[in-house]
Amino acid sequence: MNEEPDTRNTITTYLCIGCPLGCRLELEETGDHEIVEVRGFSCKKGERFAIEEHTDPRRMVTTTVAIDGGIFPRLPVRTVEPVPKHLVRQVCEDLRRVRVVSPVAIGDVVLRDASGSGIDVIASRNLPQRDLGSLSYL
Repeated sequence: MNEEPDTRNTITTYLCIGCPLGCRLELEETGDHEIVEVRGFSCKKGERFAIEEHTDPRRMVTTTVAIDGGIFPRLPVRTVEPVPKHLVRQVCEDLRRVRVVSPVAIGDVVLRDASGSGIDVIASRNLPQRDLGSLSYL
């Protein structure tokens, strides 16, 4: 019994976010997952975006974590680079359990190797320590 290769091509559409134009892209691939063509892009960023989004989608993660002793109760953080899309939820869950102590400087690593991705999460702002002497309710 010989298996014939799948010769049907499929087309997947994407909206490019590589530049402000927002091109509507079409990526055509064979049944064997070989990319045949990318159509609809106005710049090379669009072609790259479609291929990357189709083969290895990634997202930046930006959120906040709890901080003790800071002038605000939450510290904004972000991944150093985009993480694989399938790990985004897990990275957010891991960050929900993170608690840091002020002072924190922009760029300080808050979580190393987030969810085993090899990508660190860093503080995206300076957050000084709260001055306890100025609190009148203590």
